[in-house]
Amino acid sequence: MSTLAYEIVDVFTDRPFAGNPLAVVFGAEALAGDQMQALAREFNLSETVFVLPPSDIQATYRARIFTPESELPFAGHPSVGAAVTSVRRGLAAAGKVIQECGAGLLPIVVSETGSATLTGGTPTLGEPLDPAVLLDVTGLAGDDYAGLTATPSRAGCGLEFVFLPVERRALDRAWADPARSAAAGVDQIDVFAWDPGTRTAYARVFCPGLAVPEDPATGSAALGLGVWLVANGWLPPDGTADYTVHQGLEMHRPSVLTCTVTARSGVATTATVAGHVVPIAKGEITVPPFIG
Repeated sequence: MSTLAYEIVDVFTDRPFAGNPLAVVFGAEALAGDQMQALAREFNLSETVFVLPPSDIQATYRARIFTPESELPFAGHPSVGAAVTSVRRGLAAAGKVIQECGAGLLPIVVSETGSATLTGGTPTLGEPLDPAVLLDVTGLAGDDYAGLTATPSRAGCGLEFVFLPVERRALDRAWADPARSAAAGVDQIDVFAWDPGTRTAYARVFCPGLAVPEDPATGSAALGLGVWLVANGWLPPDGTADYTVHQGLEMHRPSVLTCTVTARSGVATTATVAGHVVPIAKGEITVPPFIG
């Protein structure tokens, strides 16, 4: 019976058993998508990434990313985790690597010390959304809203999230009800409290539409947050601004995501997210049968 090598790593943390756990699988180029999905369901983490040979000559490797229920074109912590783990295993050299994925060719700079900086895909911004609907989805009240003149909306850099600014006190009570989320058409939502003095967000990210009730560290959401912050005037309209995201505190998996967003005339043009990766476990897993 054939097996595949895998590692479990914690992403966006510098210590074990914090951050966002990730399964990184190697040698799966002969597997079909349904077999990869079966493995992701077996690991049962928020995401599993398969590191594959690239199909584009400019890429270092190709990544396919799965939640327990579906494949994603892109996600942040699998991208950072795959890059750092590949370098540590000698499959690529430290420095700039190029990840091929559903969001295109994305540059990732990997350090010798187990951290990486990911540049997201093309920034996107959705139409304004009704705060009252989103507060209802997350079980919060009107006085929990902290948007002032800002407007909730979708934003992303390869994978979009809904962004809802709330008071810090409301984070403990936030929860995305799956039925209400489905009725409102909200697959994934980032509920965050913003500290303008330190340019720090305290966030919870819920993905009821992806079979991930809550994610402890979400690089793709951190990238999209920068796009939203610029669009709503909470970060400068021109130049490059730093910001930090703290996530996973309520899940007892504290995570730190260090970010930048570059803007021109009030529109984000690019965003980055960086963090550490800590190896936790490694082994072999059986290849599931093909389901054709």
